[in-house]
Amino acid sequence: MSLFKPALILALALPLAFAACNKPETETLKIENKAARKIVKDDKFTYANYDEIQVTHLDLNLNVDFERKILSGVATLDFEKPKVDADTLILDTKTLSISSVKVSNNVGESWTPVDYTLGKADPVMGQSLTIPLATDSTKVKVSYFTSPEAEGLQWLSPAQTAGKKKPYLFSQAQAINARTIAPLQDTPAVRLTYSARLTVPDGLRPLMSASQGELKDGVYQFDMPQPIPSYLIAIAVGDIKFKAINDHIGVYAEDYILEASVEEFSETPLMEAANTELYGPYRWGRYDLIVLPPSFPYGGMENPRLSFLTPTLVAGDKSLTNVVAHELAHSWSGNLVTNSSWRDAWLNEGFTSYVENRVMERLYGERRAVMEQALALEDLKRDIENADDPRLTQLKLPKDLEHPDDAFTQVAYVKGQFFLMFLEERFGREAFDPFLKSWFNDHAFQSVTTEDFIRYLHNNLHVNFPDALTKDELDAWIYEAGLPDTAANPQSDAFDKVSAQSERWLNEEITAREIETANWSTHEWLHFLNTLPDDLLQSQYKELDDTFNLTGTQNAETAFAWYMQTIKGHYDAALPALDNFLMTVGRGKFIYRLYGALDENKQARFAKQVYARARPGYHPIAQRRIDAILD
Repeated sequence: MSLFKPALILALALPLAFAACNKPETETLKIENKAARKIVKDDKFTYANYDEIQVTHLDLNLNVDFERKILSGVATLDFEKPKVDADTLILDTKTLSISSVKVSNNVGESWTPVDYTLGKADPVMGQSLTIPLATDSTKVKVSYFTSPEAEGLQWLSPAQTAGKKKPYLFSQAQAINARTIAPLQDTPAVRLTYSARLTVPDGLRPLMSASQGELKDGVYQFDMPQPIPSYLIAIAVGDIKFKAINDHIGVYAEDYILEASVEEFSETPLMEAANTELYGPYRWGRYDLIVLPPSFPYGGMENPRLSFLTPTLVAGDKSLTNVVAHELAHSWSGNLVTNSSWRDAWLNEGFTSYVENRVMERLYGERRAVMEQALALEDLKRDIENADDPRLTQLKLPKDLEHPDDAFTQVAYVKGQFFLMFLEERFGREAFDPFLKSWFNDHAFQSVTTEDFIRYLHNNLHVNFPDALTKDELDAWIYEAGLPDTAANPQSDAFDKVSAQSERWLNEEITAREIETANWSTHEWLHFLNTLPDDLLQSQYKELDDTFNLTGTQNAETAFAWYMQTIKGHYDAALPALDNFLMTVGRGKFIYRLYGALDENKQARFAKQVYARARPGYHPIAQRRIDAILD
């Protein structure tokens, strides 16, 4: 292992050594809230010329039309010109129908129609919207409507909701689906504030990732004063109720699950307090949660002021609330300090997974934190093993990334988390915690790159501990494929006890009824199920099922783990319950792997039969993913 020694040579050489890890591709300048910053365009998934012109504010005036399944109205965009003589604004759109475009100066009193150009449609990126500008232009007004097939919106009929009486709409803009909701610069490199006025049918309640103003003549007003990337713009409309947890945290949900959700997530204020103590103040005002219909394709989405959550988290025992800790942690890592392109997704997700685990340790103890680390590591190793391209197992993803969704694997989440755990171990918590807090404070409301973090790491931590880290170790984590040898290998005493009992049962030393499961947590059940051998006998599946009622269990995590095992072992007694699970759960973490396992285990016919019935209820993002899995 080569260390940079002696100290005098280190002081002179390390800045160059760290810079040589990979030449910075963007320069980050400190900004104050709304100010645009000069940046080099480095996001291949946007048409926007944000190196020349940067949108600073978006104002939406939209009608929510459930009959036509569209949003229709006007988007007004304020912008600034880093390139003073720029005479064209290029925006991102996808499946939007543009009615007219007008431009104005800063006063905004006179609007001039202009001839705009829509580019050729690309299946991933959509269409560019090119708008000519006058010298003094600072505002653009676009009249448009969305498509019923917009990938960033899901429209549910009353029959697809729990209440069965009123329709529901919710958005999912990450990674590049904000352009299916409004014309804008759809890149995390650009931050903007936004305001909105939504007109919705009587009896429905709209919510957005913003503060809510007064209702006036059926129009709801929203305002987001902090600059955010476009993927954090969010909307939900439905028969939504609210109940407070404390004075600035509460839960929105359909009535059937509201009380259970409030109880499940009642410890959210403790999570906020732990985050604040570790990493600085919460800067977003309120922090509310909304439990969406089951078709929501993710565990959670960190929309500021209003985290979107799947109902599969409501397990009844608070065992799955680490997802809430994750979405709340994004209020520091991701929402406050944001990756400037999806090549650097680990800066959002890896940091957040690390912060989440630290909060879980602080609130619930090291035992639970280590179990969650061990389970996460198993998922990471699976994703690394199954990666089609080894370069997708790097933290810094390759320039030719085909789709931004490819960035959201366990590599970004767990390899990123374990990299920060590695840095914590090398530098010590006493030094690493203040460093991380300073990182969030010094880059608040900015978009950053991996190279920005490397420089900051060197200048603010490594120079004080020169022997803690080598360039080769840093490169192995960030720019090389797979899991470095320096990765932690968390060992859980609780899991060791589970494994010992599992082995005794497999060796027929004890029956399933003699396995001591009374005090097992969901994490211990997951370890038990995930580590069962592939060659179980049908009688063994039946013994487990008869003893523990695994088929049809209401805990979505253990149900998923059990169904994955039954698919591999062709335990057909579970197929009816699996059918029901796939019909009623839309969370991608579960359904993508279940359909994939069915396809791989010669049960593609069953998978396609279920999918044909389930597909209309899945989110467009999930539909695209499963279409590819099942060809």
